[in-house]
Order: sequence, then structure tokens, then C-alpha cells
Amino acid sequence: MIDDIQLQLRTVNVTRYVTPLREGGSLPAIAEADDGFLYALKFRGAGQGVKALIAELIGDEIARVLGLKVPELVFANLDEAFGRTEPDEEIQDLLKRSVGLNLALHYLSGATTYDPTVNTIPPALASKIVWLDCLLTNVDRTPRNTNMLMWRNELWLIDAGAALYFHHNWHNWREQALRPFVQVKDHVLLPQAGELESTDAAFRLLLTPERIRAIVSIIPDEWLMSEDISETPEERRQVYFDFLTTRISHSEIFVKEAQHARQALI
Repeated sequence: MIDDIQLQLRTVNVTRYVTPLREGGSLPAIAEADDGFLYALKFRGAGQGVKALIAELIGDEIARVLGLKVPELVFANLDEAFGRTEPDEEIQDLLKRSVGLNLALHYLSGATTYDPTVNTIPPALASKIVWLDCLLTNVDRTPRNTNMLMWRNELWLIDAGAALYFHHNWHNWREQALRPFVQVKDHVLLPQAGELESTDAAFRLLLTPERIRAIVSIIPDEWLMSEDISETPEERRQVYFDFLTTRISHSEIFVKEAQHARQALI
């Protein structure tokens, strides 16, 4: 369980680019770090940039609080000299744009993609994941792209980078915090999520303001600074905190939407 007062991620230095992971548009890669472990490396210079990394960090650490399986997250430092010998021009450009602090997940070697036609998930677990994705407004957990892995006979969540899409239209976050998550109708686990009400009651107790504050506090300053914004990093963290706590305190809005969408399916 997360520490209520302080949360820290390890920082590693990337030492070797192993191979690209071609799934999705963000061009993640398997990379080795100076601690000897392999990681699925998410680059700040790809796709939606640091906002995808922020969504991944917040989403994964909230999942961890809720007792869901998520690979260990680390900050991954990419040196300016890294990748100069990379022959692929697209990858070399990506590495150049990603110098500095990136995000990586411990690589689950031998894991297989969750297949809803093969793997059976208990209603309690399905309800927990659906609730989490409704909170985070995570649009990327569909039958086409489940973003879940089976590893050692357990279900692991990966890739929350498409969550928290309010931060792509920053200034109406209050309105978005109170919206139902209508995309839940496409969630791969919605048919099994028959315990949303009890899940809601339990998770609202777990996700205290103190725990949310601990999570948003570890977003690096350099991910929160941009030439086109005037807010300080701390002001940006406060918006993430306010969005999440507002959404949690009004969770009945997205729970009812999920229940209605499920009834339409079954």
C-alpha cells in the first residue's frame, strides 16, 4: 500500500536500447538500465509527450493504491549521447527529443496479452478495473487494445497514457471532472463488472486526499513546465489534485453511467 505521507520512484539511467514495441503510436521500447533490469520505456518525445507520462504515472500509482497489479514504475534518465549509433532515423529522432527524464515500467518477460475470449476475470476484479478507468477517463481498454497482460497467472495493468484526457484542454477541467465517462460502453471488462456499487464504496475510502496528494507530488517539475503556459509546476499539480478529488467525491456520476452501459449490454 502507498505511503500516505511520501511517495518516491527510483531513478535509473538507460544504458541500452533493445528493441521497439510497435504497439500504439507512442513507440515505446524495451530498454536496459544501469540496475541490470529490462524496462518498457515510455518516451517524453513521443506522441502526446510528457502528458502521456503524467497520465501513466498517476494512473498506475492510483491502481497500486487500489490493490491492482501494475509493474514497478521508475523514472528513466536518457543521456544526450544515448542513441547516436541507432541506425533507424525515426528512433534516433525520438531519442534526441527524449533526452532527460522519461518513464519506464518493469518489463514482464513472458507475459501474454489478456484475451477476453480465453481468460476469465472475476466480477470483483473486473469491477475494480472498470471503476479505475472511469475515474481516470481511460479510453484505451477496449477489446481491440486491452492494455492488460497475463503474467504468472495474474492480471496486470499497463499503459494508462491515454487517460486524464482533460489535460489536453486544460482550462475546463472543472466541467470535465463532473462528466460521466460515456466511453465506458466500450470497456473490455464491462460485461463482467457486476460489483460496481460495492467497489465504489470501498475505493472512495481508499483514495483519500492525502494519497492523491502524495501521487501528484511526484510529477517532475520538468514535465509540468512549458513555454505556452503561465502556471507554475505546483499550480499544475494542484489542478491534477483538484480534478481527481472532485471526480472521486462525485463518483456516483460515472458509476451510474457504467451501470447503465452494462445493462444495455446484458
